[in-house]
Amino acid sequence: MNILKGKTALVTGSTSGIGLGIAKALAEAGANLVLNGFGDAAAALAEVGRFGTEVRYHGADLGQAQQIAELMGFAGREFGGVDILVNNAGIQHVAPIDAFPPEKWDAVLAINLTAAFHTTRLALPHMKANNWGRIVNIASAHGLVASVNKSAYVAAKHGLVGLTKTVALELAKTGITCNAICPGWVLTPLVAQQIAARAQAKNISVDDAEAELLLEKQPSGAFVTPEQLGALALFLCSNAAAEVRGAAWNMDGGWTAQ
Repeated sequence: MNILKGKTALVTGSTSGIGLGIAKALAEAGANLVLNGFGDAAAALAEVGRFGTEVRYHGADLGQAQQIAELMGFAGREFGGVDILVNNAGIQHVAPIDAFPPEKWDAVLAINLTAAFHTTRLALPHMKANNWGRIVNIASAHGLVASVNKSAYVAAKHGLVGLTKTVALELAKTGITCNAICPGWVLTPLVAQQIAARAQAKNISVDDAEAELLLEKQPSGAFVTPEQLGALALFLCSNAAAEVRGAAWNMDGGWTAQ
């Protein structure tokens, strides 16, 4: 399974949830990893490091362009550059648009969309020099369809899908691909907070709130798992996916099939 041996992957937002699941899948396939996020870095380093590859951590705040540049410079110094870039970091804020705090809008757009622009532009010189690279943007079902009260998140994720397509076209005659994965509900810490808030607001159990959340959108009634998303990301990084370019690949339990 060492199909990524000798490659270096940077996964943003990888100290928990989807990002950690993807980081583990890439490490198991032989890639060295640069982790990033605000979760338990020591635990994430231990989980990813058990596959025997080199793993580093950098705590850059992806809402700050200068810190993104420092993160990319760190990856270059530690490993010579980034071969696989997974833009996964994201935040959420829920409110009607006429009550949406402008500073929350700016923060969601900065981390969910603008950060991917910065990491991509800084990763490309190394990828172009080697004529090989994989960029995987973790969008969302909300990059394909909308929901109420999530204007910033939906706008950012739609924008990320658009960025993915543009980058893919610009690199179409190279060995560098760019694709997006669009997950439905995944039981991440972010989603767990939404479930807890729903349970409190409706005075129902957490289990009932979870079932409601799923069945409103996701016909399968089951969460997508970080392990499933890690397997899909690994496929997109493989030679088998060399001609998958500009895809927005939904893994959403049927959400966007409706």
